[in-house]
Amino acid sequence: MLASFFSRDGLAFGFRWLHILVGIMWIGLLYYFNFVQVPAFAAFGDEGRARNIAIDKVARKALWWFRWAAISTFVTGILITGITKDYFAAVFTDANGAEVSWGKISGNIGISTGILLGTIMMLNVWGVIWRNQKVVLANAANVLAGGEADPNAPAAGRKALMASRQNAIFSVTMLFFMVYKSHSPGNGEIVSGSNLGIYWAVALLLIIVLELNALGLLPWKTAPNKGLNALYDGPGVRNPLIGAFGLWVVFLILSELLLKA
Repeated sequence: MLASFFSRDGLAFGFRWLHILVGIMWIGLLYYFNFVQVPAFAAFGDEGRARNIAIDKVARKALWWFRWAAISTFVTGILITGITKDYFAAVFTDANGAEVSWGKISGNIGISTGILLGTIMMLNVWGVIWRNQKVVLANAANVLAGGEADPNAPAAGRKALMASRQNAIFSVTMLFFMVYKSHSPGNGEIVSGSNLGIYWAVALLLIIVLELNALGLLPWKTAPNKGLNALYDGPGVRNPLIGAFGLWVVFLILSELLLKA
């Protein structure tokens, strides 16, 4: 039994299990931050001592698990693709014996989309959310110790919020495509070259525009409720939820229209 676990197939299974385990931790905390913590902490007010205590004692610990779960999910995902036999095989053979490139099979296109979104989300965690949250955490600790508030903390918090909300929006589509390859009824369809080109053109345009917006690089920058930033703001968590499932519907339609023979 032990020997079979350390075989290539056994290791692929083990890393897949770990990938799901740490992925649950990552996405679960992502949803906690966006749908629980942000609205709850807002109720404390910008200058409240209770809010700074919550940031220092609660958010600090949650962010530790969050960022390491994110990188663990990414690393185990990469290990799965490396250990699983023929995961990125150059060609496959269809029922008629004809060779089909890996990237023209609908399930592979789906998992590629999921991998792309997951990678962007991980980079947002470490490159944007954590980098800016360190400023917020340091400010909270300093104020609690009797120091002056850091004037850069609100802007840093806003940047972290935008990237986190965008990750929440990406996550629904990412999770959809993570199960698409193995469980979707149409995961083995062979996609035509024209459909493949249209799919990636639309998919990449959507992803790039939304990510640029999350980074504050579009004309309205980080201004609340301006342009596409309305996806991150509004009453409660309504707009991020609309954005998340709206993006998923767009990709669902794309997959139904284009990832077919």
